[in-house]
Amino acid sequence: MASRREGRLTAMTTSLEKRLEAADEAGLREAFLAHGGEMYGFARRSLSSKESAEDVVQETFARAWRSRSRFDSTLGTLRTWLFTIERRVILDVSAQQRKSQLRPLEEGREPVADDHVERAMLGWQMEFALQRLDPEHRIVITELYFKGRSGREVAELLALPEGTVRSRAFYALRVLRLLMEEAGWDQ
Repeated sequence: MASRREGRLTAMTTSLEKRLEAADEAGLREAFLAHGGEMYGFARRSLSSKESAEDVVQETFARAWRSRSRFDSTLGTLRTWLFTIERRVILDVSAQQRKSQLRPLEEGREPVADDHVERAMLGWQMEFALQRLDPEHRIVITELYFKGRSGREVAELLALPEGTVRSRAFYALRVLRLLMEEAGWDQ
């Protein structure tokens, strides 16, 4: 007799679970119809991709389905709950996209470190090249490029016409380029 009762109880429980699941499916379908378009728009603006937005909405409703027992209408609306899930999915997708954009290092090659020695050598060669310029050209280059002054400011500082400052800068740069190419810096 107890086994019959347990059998009926199990059948009733199974029937109730099926009805609740059917109701949940209907509710999920209604939620998709009510909020799916808005969620798609939000995902598309966030990710700038139609395909990714479609995937996000689909994953959002899949996660909502799996965690439907945790929805509590006293804490917020269904729309708020769905958008909270969607926000997490968007963050996951964004992180995955960033990871996939990183290129793996080629085997046997180490990342190129900032070469301070090369920079120091370039600095020394530049200083040597500047010392080889005429003093009139060197001061114009120093004021323009190393002190960041404008042509007009340099002209006023040196009491020269602005055209003369531009002319000296032009010829000084030409000579500097030749001197640096001589030293092997033809970049």
